[in-house]
Amino acid sequence: MKISVIGLGYVGMANAVLLAQRHPVVAVDTDPHRVAEVNARRSTVRDPEIEQHLATGSLDLRATTDITEGLDGAEFVVVATPTNYDETRDYFDTSSVDEIIDRIAATNPRAAAVIKSTVPVGHTEVLLKRYPDLEIIFSPEFLREGRALYDNLHPSRIVAGGSGPRAGVFAQLLLEGSLEPQTPVLITGPTEAEAIKLFANTYLAMRVAYFNELDTYAAQRGLDARQIVEGVGLDPRIGGHYNNPSFGYGGYCLPKDTRQLLANYRDVPQTLIKAIVESNETRMQFIADDVLSRKPKIVGVHRLTMKTGSDNFRSSSIQGVMMRIKAVGVEVLVYEPTLEASTFLGSRVTHDMAELKSACDVILANRLSPELADVADKVYTRDLFGAD
Repeated sequence: MKISVIGLGYVGMANAVLLAQRHPVVAVDTDPHRVAEVNARRSTVRDPEIEQHLATGSLDLRATTDITEGLDGAEFVVVATPTNYDETRDYFDTSSVDEIIDRIAATNPRAAAVIKSTVPVGHTEVLLKRYPDLEIIFSPEFLREGRALYDNLHPSRIVAGGSGPRAGVFAQLLLEGSLEPQTPVLITGPTEAEAIKLFANTYLAMRVAYFNELDTYAAQRGLDARQIVEGVGLDPRIGGHYNNPSFGYGGYCLPKDTRQLLANYRDVPQTLIKAIVESNETRMQFIADDVLSRKPKIVGVHRLTMKTGSDNFRSSSIQGVMMRIKAVGVEVLVYEPTLEASTFLGSRVTHDMAELKSACDVILANRLSPELADVADKVYTRDLFGAD
């Protein structure tokens, strides 16, 4: 069974590798460099399981920039293209997904289109009305950046939203590629599947926001935040997981997904969803104000990335803190070894750790790193547990 995967970011790479264990997969991307990397059995993203499987696994996988070649003869087409948040429309930009669905309908309408990109609630139904002869499935992705393939090999659940016969077939493809044969499989309507994705991520954002606000309270009142977090987490209904304070929730998914869900609530009574979105802004402002209270002349940023082991820093919360500090005229120096540019958001970038340590009065670290141990007195972090 030929499967096509469109888009070679975290979602596309994880799905391409997972499915290529048992089926021929053609991955398509507009970036020739990404295509070349996959064909050379190198990952386009930083992910140890993807890198290992590409290097040592028996995969029937090749990549191309030619979408016609990718779509030709495919029984399933997995769409994993970006859906960035459009600030002007206050909605996801689904244009990349819509363009791929249009190409599938025009060139291979017998294929089942599987949308893995996150879309607004109700968008798949819009596409189904536009292309009534095309089977379209929405299958949400539940992965962490840097552990994308691991989370697909050991999924918490598999959800496929569609009314046609192949929603269940695709769910079984994901299940057979995993290492967890007892994984719960849920077949739903496409709109329900879209809602599952946005509500799940918004709940995670709410949990991050909750422990961040707990930490803010403790900081303002001179209390030991770690003791409070540990005591709260001992309640089995709450648990001691996903509770480490940070500068705010960030990354590619949570900021845009919470805002999209809030937009979907436009005509529905709510207070909590709006509070989650606003809480993140409040947290970043508190961090910036707390740093500025130390009267620094130069503030250092130790890594822009959101998570340990990730190379992605899209919408990372440390950027929000950084911009608030810069807004009052304080100089910021960024240490980010993955950046080739000499500046980032108007601030100078250095690859020299010694310069970061010597030049800065305060060094921001969303997550602690052993390489900062010798300048611990300069480090500003809210990291209590040394983990994501």
